[in-house]
Amino acid sequence: MAQWALMSKIVHCLKDEIVNNLYPPSTFPIEIRHYIAEWIENQNWEHFSTEKIEHESQAQAQALLHQMISTLQLVAQQNVSVVDRMKLTQMSRNMGMFLQQPLNFVVMIRDILRKEKSLIATYQPLSTREPSMQDVNHLEQKVYEIQEIRKGMHQLQEELAWEKQNYDSSQMTFQPNGLESSNTEMVKKQLNIQQLEHNMNVMALKRFQLLTECVDSLDQCQSKFISTLKYWRAKQHKAVIGFAFDDNLTPLQTWSEQLLVINGKLRQELMLIGEPNSDLQERLKKQLQFLIESSLVVEKQPPQVIKTQSKFSTTVRYLLGDKVAPGKPMVLKAQIVNEMQARNIGCLSGDNVGELINATAILEHNTTTKSTCATFRNMSIKKIKRADRKGSESVTEEKFAFLFSAEVTITGCDTPYRIQTISHPAVVIVHGSQDNNAMATVIWDCAFSEPDRMPFVVPDRVPWSSMCKTLNMKFITEVQTDYNLDGYNQLFLAQKIFDKPDCLDFTNMMVSWAQFNKEVLPGRTFTFWQWFEGAMELAKKHLSKYWTNKLIFGFIGKHHLHLILKQSINGTFLLRFSDSEIGGITIAYVATDENGCKRIQNIQPFTKKDLEIRSLGDRIRDIKEVTCLYPNFPKDEVFKNFYTDTNQPTNPGYIPVTLHTKVGQDATAPINTMAVVNDNPCVVFSQEMRQFTPPFPSHFTPEDIPSTMIENPAQSSNFLDIQSQFPQQFQREDIPSDMDLNTNTDNGMDMDFILSALQS
Repeated sequence: MAQWALMSKIVHCLKDEIVNNLYPPSTFPIEIRHYIAEWIENQNWEHFSTEKIEHESQAQAQALLHQMISTLQLVAQQNVSVVDRMKLTQMSRNMGMFLQQPLNFVVMIRDILRKEKSLIATYQPLSTREPSMQDVNHLEQKVYEIQEIRKGMHQLQEELAWEKQNYDSSQMTFQPNGLESSNTEMVKKQLNIQQLEHNMNVMALKRFQLLTECVDSLDQCQSKFISTLKYWRAKQHKAVIGFAFDDNLTPLQTWSEQLLVINGKLRQELMLIGEPNSDLQERLKKQLQFLIESSLVVEKQPPQVIKTQSKFSTTVRYLLGDKVAPGKPMVLKAQIVNEMQARNIGCLSGDNVGELINATAILEHNTTTKSTCATFRNMSIKKIKRADRKGSESVTEEKFAFLFSAEVTITGCDTPYRIQTISHPAVVIVHGSQDNNAMATVIWDCAFSEPDRMPFVVPDRVPWSSMCKTLNMKFITEVQTDYNLDGYNQLFLAQKIFDKPDCLDFTNMMVSWAQFNKEVLPGRTFTFWQWFEGAMELAKKHLSKYWTNKLIFGFIGKHHLHLILKQSINGTFLLRFSDSEIGGITIAYVATDENGCKRIQNIQPFTKKDLEIRSLGDRIRDIKEVTCLYPNFPKDEVFKNFYTDTNQPTNPGYIPVTLHTKVGQDATAPINTMAVVNDNPCVVFSQEMRQFTPPFPSHFTPEDIPSTMIENPAQSSNFLDIQSQFPQQFQREDIPSDMDLNTNTDNGMDMDFILSALQS
């Protein structure tokens, strides 16, 4: 029941969605967990697994299920509340649904208890951090009390020694004369000595009791400190996918320094007792060693996707740096380790899995910030040794980490200590093309790893709700927006990853690593993550303001698209991420066909390259077929702030170029006119041409020359520009007969001069 006692304190801090996923109302409501918590926690659920389907496991699971039903019925009968009694009775009946599959039932309970432990590790330090600091302050007060008792005992000891000496002297000179006053005086002195000795014993006993209590309290405070430090590291890990994270280590440094000082004072008090207490001394020694070895922290993590032969930096901080004995420089060394080595840090073999450049740094104390850090500014992985891959595992699924270690001597301690810490997992790549898949490995690791896991174990399957939360957090962080993926977006993402376009409820579904970034999507050549990351990257670089202003619908399937647009007027459009192309955004709009029937048209997606040439706002302005953003916002009103000023001045001496986006048949028609702007020919681009197409094709024929080719040739310098658009084999005979070769231009140049200029 101890676990439920902790869980019940944080359950009110959790979102309803998390609580419902943890305790599904239809199968295992939270009331069952509450009313029979002690019975649940007394059973061995870890013994069961869905892989163990032998008869013995099935029988044991069946027995546990019957015991739970009986326990629940007993609790229901003893409950004084009629409402609770009826509810618990109904719940016990509902447990009968598992009678055919008892193994699934016990595995469900096992997983619930595991998730509870994870939540407790994550949330409890947050709620107990401030009380823990109060505990440290209270502990310091107790240590001060021990010191005062010691001082009082010292004074009492001096007084006792004086009284004993005085009594002994009086006894030597004492002559029994039968006087009552003399006898009474000796008795008083003797009683006073006995009282002083009694007081000494009482104070010594209290002193020892306080010392024992302080060692116990120090153990608890240090455990809370370690737990909070683990929580800080876990939050640092999840910050990669966008979760809020406070990187300030100063409170933790103050806390660790207080614990170290208290440990030193308690060890000193034990030494001053005079009578060695091996139990307390050994406990304080172990606490000291654990604190010293646990206070090395990677303050700034190395990149979690690292390309070999490239520079990167990382910073490691020692929280007890101010307590390090001066005189000897602390050299921090770094080495790269694989997953197997990370699980056996204490007994690493000499086999190096990678060669690092600039892998040492000095732990230096900064008096301004009062921090002791070692910064590796130009570290690089020269080469890496891969482990043998399992099955279809790729190199971008293999995780490494950096192990940082040093030897330090703490002031007040006789022996040096070896301190070390390990970074978060990193994926090592050799080419930029591997970056996308490597980041998928990192995202999965950051989002779904347990705080106290075995390195670098992650579940192979996670609830869709957790995956959806991760995708949303990563998206809004990368795009730098407060506008989340809405219900429509989340539904389509679920339909996409599970390949269930007709399903509407994914609440209880589990998504696997293979579905996330191993198996290609049906009918595509890319995985779900590659597709999602492409859309996210496009939004990050070119669509952030559009998304923040809620002008982009985002992730939506074509079927759903037709449902919401079918009742809209012609020209109504919305913007959605391409379903078939990585990193593309398309415009879907309502149009009318030849028979007067409405249909939904999807314009070829605009990619990063397209939007670098012409912005999305200007492309929307160009396309006359789209007029109204769904549901009914005139495009010029909502997109006007994204239009580029068409009257921007051009640099003198250059030919101005105008770009336009067109759709339909006009989009692919060859451009065969040259407009003259300020007496300079200006090439007009069409649709979304990704490269310049000259006005005349290479198979140029006389019939292709338009009569309006040259409207006003002004100066001879312009003829060179015109000449460049004609093929070299152009002859006088190629000029159409309807062009007057003898007609002089306004400045006296006839066509013979033009022809000679072209042929030259």
